[in-house]
Amino acid sequence: MDALDALITVGASLINAVLFALLVRRVLGVPVSLVRATLAALLATLIARPMLDVLIGEPAAIDTGTAPSVGLLLYLSLLAVFAVVLAMLLLVIAEMIVPDGTMPGPVELWRGWRSRLSRGRRYTQIVGIVTKHGLSRFLRGRRPAGASSSAERRDLARALRRTLEDGGVTFVKLGQQLSTRRDLLPPEFIDELSLLQDSAQPLTWDQVQATIAQEWGRQPEQVLASIDRDPLGSASIAQVHAATLHDGSAVVLKVQRPGIADQVDRDLDIVKRLAGTLTARTEWAGRLGLRSLADGFADALREELDFTVEQSSTALVAAELADTRGIRVARTYPDLSTPRVFVMERLHGVPLGSAEPLLASLGAHRRGELADTLLDVVMGQVLRTGVFHVDLHPGNVLVDDDGTLGLLDLGSVGRLGEATREGLARLFGAIGTGSSRAAADALLDVVDRPDDVDERALEQDVAEVILRFGSGGPGAGAAAFTALFSLVSEHGLGIPPAVAATFRAVATLEGTLLTADPGYDLAERVRTIGRDQLGQATSPARLRETFEKEAVTLLPVLRRLPRRLDRLTDAVEHGRLSFGVRLLADRRDRDLITRLWHQGIMTVLAATAGIMASVLFSVGPGPLVAPGIGLFWVLGTTLLCIAVILALRVLMAVLRRTE
Repeated sequence: MDALDALITVGASLINAVLFALLVRRVLGVPVSLVRATLAALLATLIARPMLDVLIGEPAAIDTGTAPSVGLLLYLSLLAVFAVVLAMLLLVIAEMIVPDGTMPGPVELWRGWRSRLSRGRRYTQIVGIVTKHGLSRFLRGRRPAGASSSAERRDLARALRRTLEDGGVTFVKLGQQLSTRRDLLPPEFIDELSLLQDSAQPLTWDQVQATIAQEWGRQPEQVLASIDRDPLGSASIAQVHAATLHDGSAVVLKVQRPGIADQVDRDLDIVKRLAGTLTARTEWAGRLGLRSLADGFADALREELDFTVEQSSTALVAAELADTRGIRVARTYPDLSTPRVFVMERLHGVPLGSAEPLLASLGAHRRGELADTLLDVVMGQVLRTGVFHVDLHPGNVLVDDDGTLGLLDLGSVGRLGEATREGLARLFGAIGTGSSRAAADALLDVVDRPDDVDERALEQDVAEVILRFGSGGPGAGAAAFTALFSLVSEHGLGIPPAVAATFRAVATLEGTLLTADPGYDLAERVRTIGRDQLGQATSPARLRETFEKEAVTLLPVLRRLPRRLDRLTDAVEHGRLSFGVRLLADRRDRDLITRLWHQGIMTVLAATAGIMASVLFSVGPGPLVAPGIGLFWVLGTTLLCIAVILALRVLMAVLRRTE
């Protein structure tokens, strides 16, 4: 029975604490979490009587055989009010130290600890891998010595490649993206990281078969006429197998690695945290914009894990390029494609990164044509259709014997609206004509523009970028886009994700173009395309198309305009024209004024009650209502409690104000 009585006592205490907490939250007038209010109520209940006894002395002993005295009733009332005030004071102090909502709840705290433990184990693995390959010195804030010669850079690049390989799929994909950034990394790193593009540990056939059966609901042999158990390639996210349908069509199956989604989510969280830490601790990370690179990489990789996105993107791009000579996109099979299995037509050819002998046999002129075709396709996607390949590295381009190019891996695509495409077209056109003012205006149209941008300084910086890279040359294109990124960041302009993906796609594309034609001048070609776009925008056909679009938009307005003009002139003629302007028409303004007015009233009432309480205490006890207790003291104590409560309400509202 003792245990049961204790349990009942604890339960009753908790219920009382919760009810008390609800009362405190109501009196405080500001939303506070129930857990925080309950803890404050429990603490206030425990310390209210000892503190009150210290302030006013202990009450007379309670005689349970007689009716409670007036003094005892006043004491109990004062104790209850004091406990409420004390709980409110504790909540205000807690809000000042740790604002409500900044600490996770019990469930979130438990889940957070579990994720921290898992992340901590992964951190330990990564640090061990980095230390194993001798790269731990690059995690420090100061610039490490070494890597001054080509041989040292090659050794360092080899160590980085092995570190990324041991790190797993996410870091392999990160290395794949870095292998195309010739503007950021020396040639030794580019050569070494390029080895990551088509090399990964193959899955066993049992793993592949189990994944296909789980996605299709039946064994692959029941759907396919044949399937090659030896993979065509094993990448960091998926493995590709050749197969044949019952109608004889040659296809490939892209099968996702088991458990890769959970591993990627965990590693992406670590990558973003590491990027933030390195940006705060090192100069090179901030200079390269590592945090924004990590965010863009994470978004692209998560999208790449859903093969239905790749299937729909591939089908869309294939339809758009169906009539384009020299470019092929695989046909897709949506009925057989799932989030983890993607079925598409098998394209013949050699990956561009491994096609040097084939490219050499085609000749320099033909190599330049291939690069032009590839760039024209990408720029056409960016400026006209709005759906473009974001990660077109050499491993995602096939070259057939006749020079036909095949585009692969459309799992990561960018999407641009019409307004953004028009702004980018104006930007490239201004770059093509060398007009810094037009380029600055177009740049402001495609970025998130702050209110206090210095347009004159921006135009000057844009002019410097155009002049600096106006001479062109291999590698100048990516460097120009990198400089443009830095310029946007320096002026506090926000880059929308779609625009950032466009810049990154063009910068990434240069590595692929230089693989196709080592002497390719991306900067000069972009200027040419910009001038062509500007010429097309002013052609009679384009002007007519623009006029028709604007006419469709303006037609409803034009149809209503005569009637509105007639009403306006009639009102002027008869003297009925008036203008109505409402002050505080915006609800947010009214709410702000109302909130300030309420806080002002409560502040005045609190001050008035406090002054009146002080006056009553100074006048004297007044008529006695109980032995040793005067009426003025009771009224003064009541007014003092009201003043404290109102002051705490105002203080809490100030601390919890919404911007």
